[in-house]
Amino acid sequence: MIIISGQIHVDAEVRDDYLAGCRGVIEAARAASGCHDFVLAADPLDAGRINVYERWESDEQLESFRGSGPDPEQAAVIRHADVARYRIAAVEAP
Repeated sequence: MIIISGQIHVDAEVRDDYLAGCRGVIEAARAASGCHDFVLAADPLDAGRINVYERWESDEQLESFRGSGPDPEQAAVIRHADVARYRIAAVEAP
């Protein structure tokens, strides 16, 4: 299991438009083979922060979906990103 988690920072005035532009990507990810979850969401406390959470079955399925990453227009408005990939050895129910 692969978890992608972190945050993307954009200017506060473009965050809602950025997220609206990501809707198609979110829908495609959730429909992709091996995707268990995919969320890009506005942070409730920081107006320029977008929280990232993805859960994938394997590296191969993640890379098959991901391709080259964000399109140039999306990448241009990202001011800072702190996103990491985690490999999960075991999953336990709470």
